[in-house]
Amino acid sequence: MVQPAYDLQMPARRDTAAVFASPHSGRNYPAGFLRDSVLDRRAIRSSEDAFVDELWGDATRHGAPLLCALAPRAYVDFNRDEGELDPVLVTGVGRIAHNPRVASGLGVIPRVVAGGRAIYRGKIGMRAAKGRLENHWRPYHATLTGLLEEAHEAFGEAILIDCHSMPHEAIEGVPGGKPEVVLGDRFGASAGSGIVDRIEARFQAEGLRVARNAPFAGAYIVQRYGHPARGRHALQIEIDRSLYMDESLIQPNGRFHLVRAILARVARDICDIGRRQVSLAAQ
Repeated sequence: MVQPAYDLQMPARRDTAAVFASPHSGRNYPAGFLRDSVLDRRAIRSSEDAFVDELWGDATRHGAPLLCALAPRAYVDFNRDEGELDPVLVTGVGRIAHNPRVASGLGVIPRVVAGGRAIYRGKIGMRAAKGRLENHWRPYHATLTGLLEEAHEAFGEAILIDCHSMPHEAIEGVPGGKPEVVLGDRFGASAGSGIVDRIEARFQAEGLRVARNAPFAGAYIVQRYGHPARGRHALQIEIDRSLYMDESLIQPNGRFHLVRAILARVARDICDIGRRQVSLAAQ
């Protein structure tokens, strides 16, 4: 039986150009996948943006939809192009142009989890890989595309907030200190600077340290959906996992509800930005 590809939460009244999405918080691990893996349940979850779907769950209260992938990142990565198949992992994949993500085992069907730990004993078949794309990757992106098209048609703008979390160790050594939030707009290519400025200011008003594009500038999703010159903005937001969870146990910590409350206020302001952008687009 094929599991649902995503969970879509809609607001009672959709009145903003903002759309929130969480592609890496899925935790529905197929039993067969777990049997085929050499990793235990905790290790295989190390690539998850655990609980990010819950942290941003109040976005719908402020007028925006929230789309959450259900399949885990270790099973299929929604933040990769569907053509990024790894010939080391998937049988029948021909030679491909050099791609550093695929070469490191982080293609659309990942070969490794965090820390470079191998997921499988050997290879998987092309049919199995294509099944994951057909049953999970494509429905998620079809739905996300539809939500953004609806926003653009209704409001003249679309603002995608691509919600992620980052391991605390990933921000060690970042110039200027350890950021608690990283905003990725591909160095201005995926979102208008005015929108990013206002979101950065909101996080800073909450007392959080914010960086832009370092160490995460945004990957496939913001690259695909962000075209600010056409009124289509996409911003990746990374939150330091240690703020809200015990990373070793993959459990919420005592600050989880505090961080969720902060993100509820941020989501409210982003939705307000979406309403202001609509007003500007109409002028």
